[in-house]
Amino acid sequence: MTACNRRRNGARPTNAPATLEAVDLSWGPPGAANVLENVSFALPAGQILGVLGPNGAGKSTLLRLLYRYLRPRAGRALIDGTDIWSISAREAARLSAVVVQEQPATFSLTVREVVELGRAPFRSLFAAGGERSAALVESSIKRLNLGMLAHRCVGTLSGGERQRVMFARALVQEPRVLILDEPTNHLDIRYRLELLGLVRELGLTVVCSLHDLDAAIEHADKVLLLSKGSVAAFGEPESALSSRLVSSVYFVSANLEELSGTGRRRFSFQLN
Repeated sequence: MTACNRRRNGARPTNAPATLEAVDLSWGPPGAANVLENVSFALPAGQILGVLGPNGAGKSTLLRLLYRYLRPRAGRALIDGTDIWSISAREAARLSAVVVQEQPATFSLTVREVVELGRAPFRSLFAAGGERSAALVESSIKRLNLGMLAHRCVGTLSGGERQRVMFARALVQEPRVLILDEPTNHLDIRYRLELLGLVRELGLTVVCSLHDLDAAIEHADKVLLLSKGSVAAFGEPESALSSRLVSSVYFVSANLEELSGTGRRRFSFQLN
């Protein structure tokens, strides 16, 4: 395959953010007990939800239920009140996009070709992408600083570079809900800060699983803290993430401290 080398003026996504709701979501592997049990939350349009919890708490499982990779054993996931399993996979892909942790180690496609795949839910079988799609691709490549890599094979890129490519592909999809599974994984400090800033700038409804509690406090409107597959807390970070609760969920001694003169808060941790 050869990459499209036409350049167009950039275009910003126009789809309005949607509400996202989980209603008693439960899931477990066939023949086994649930690993996620009765998870519920309601996220207003345009807000960022940080999903937190220790390893094995159910963060990735919850996200897979929200982007229709797993069908819930019980409960529903709703985008603007519509059950995502009541519509086709193509329709669901027009509502939400996902960036996952696991990226293929080798890809025969170029960066531009992978980003262009984000337009697949909007194309008919024989239709070309058109000028609008080309503009969106160009805009996303520029926003993620991928211009110098656009004609490189994705398989030759570093993990952090591939992560930025997948984020660009998700933006081209023009989602109303953006789901990010550890989006800063593999990224260096600069791109980590840029990506988190971009997430806020987009104005989309965003669900983002994180290990960094301080990043959740700074960037999320709401947090959902999971423990052993159940909801330990949901709400605004300042009220939901108490030192006592974080200590009990993560089995450490946690202390939420205010940084002098900044109004910002950070956790410090010690082993029990």
